[in-house]
Amino acid sequence: MAFLDSTVVNVALPTVARDLHSGLTDLQWISDAYLLTLGALIVLGGSLGDRFGRRRVFVFGLTSFTAASVICGLAPNTLVLIVARALQGVGGALLVPGSLAIISACFVAEDRSRAVGLWSGMSGVTTAAAPFIGGWLVDSVSWRAIFFINVPLAAGAVAVALRHVPETRDESATGSIDAVGAITISVGLAGLVYALIGGPGNGWSAPTVLAGIVGAVLLLAFPLIELRRRNPMIPMGIFVSRQFSGANLTTFAVYAALSATAFLLVLHLQQDLRYSALQAGLAFLPASVLLILLSSRAGALAQRIGAQLPMTVGPIVAAAGLLLLGGIRPHDSYLTAILPGVLVFGAGLTLTVAPLTAAVMAAVGARHLGVGSAINNATARIGGLLAVAVVPALAGLTAASSHLAGVSLTDGFTAAMRISAGLLVAGGLMAALTIRRVPPAPERTGAAA
Repeated sequence: MAFLDSTVVNVALPTVARDLHSGLTDLQWISDAYLLTLGALIVLGGSLGDRFGRRRVFVFGLTSFTAASVICGLAPNTLVLIVARALQGVGGALLVPGSLAIISACFVAEDRSRAVGLWSGMSGVTTAAAPFIGGWLVDSVSWRAIFFINVPLAAGAVAVALRHVPETRDESATGSIDAVGAITISVGLAGLVYALIGGPGNGWSAPTVLAGIVGAVLLLAFPLIELRRRNPMIPMGIFVSRQFSGANLTTFAVYAALSATAFLLVLHLQQDLRYSALQAGLAFLPASVLLILLSSRAGALAQRIGAQLPMTVGPIVAAAGLLLLGGIRPHDSYLTAILPGVLVFGAGLTLTVAPLTAAVMAAVGARHLGVGSAINNATARIGGLLAVAVVPALAGLTAASSHLAGVSLTDGFTAAMRISAGLLVAGGLMAALTIRRVPPAPERTGAAA
């Protein structure tokens, strides 16, 4: 649900723009409001799970996420939709890290990489399949249906979790929750993103510049604040691990590129190639199939040979796919102009996603499974958040800021794909420099379920 809603909205954005009279800036906020709270609070959510019980926090996150989804579906205007999307992100921040921490805590080390690979594959599948699901709902029902579908999904997930998922926690966790850290990073990201979205399209007014400065200062101050906290939201010592830090930098680059692509591709297909919402969603389906079929095998491969090679090659292959997609022009054939790029991009993601997650989890101790997975998820969401805010402006798409009607995205889309490809190559090079060449020796005892 959480990964689905990270991107399912994208395919509905042109319809939302027509229905609620929104411009590109509004659409960026509809996407980024969710990523903002998710990215800022997901580490806190992991810490809460470690302390109060991963299953308990996971279930609470599911229910709050679903309540916010209902508000999204009923939103009468853009402002209400943006606020409700932010509330969705709060729920997602509670359930996402808990899901991976539960898996990591309940599997012995010998089986953990394959289990994490399946988790990574399914999260990647929902991210990639979201445009197809959203397109079908938008064309067949309404854009509001993409939010209401979460209600039955959540009901089933809560029932399964309560019946089959054992409760786990970090028994050594003590002290108060780091509210100061959570507020600092949330306000910092909000100020910076407000400036990055509003400045290029609407002019760098004094409030926009001030928000950007305040946001940047708070984000720079965040590590210093955490170092002085007795019970920090993010234990800064965890970044001493070269592999953990490098894998998170690779995560930032890969998910920034993925988010920018997911945001702009469906807009380009509907705006310039006149695809319906369903057709735009189906365009990415081959990548989803690759992720479904091969992600678990990619995780097992990384367990045998180490994560460095697939994490280096995968992003570079995905970058080649984005360069192919950047050549899409109006009236191009899907089979010759779009499908090759989608397949190459999907192959690169398949090589990358499961080994990346496994490398992160292998770099943290059992005590910090929740916070480790949360930091990695936060890095992915913040990478996507900043990419959606920055890449359209860098690509020259400011003409569509106030409205989309009649505006061509073709040239800007090409530039955006080149920028995203550069991010992927940087991520692959970072993995080559920081990830262990050989898999770590397996632990002989797993965390108690």
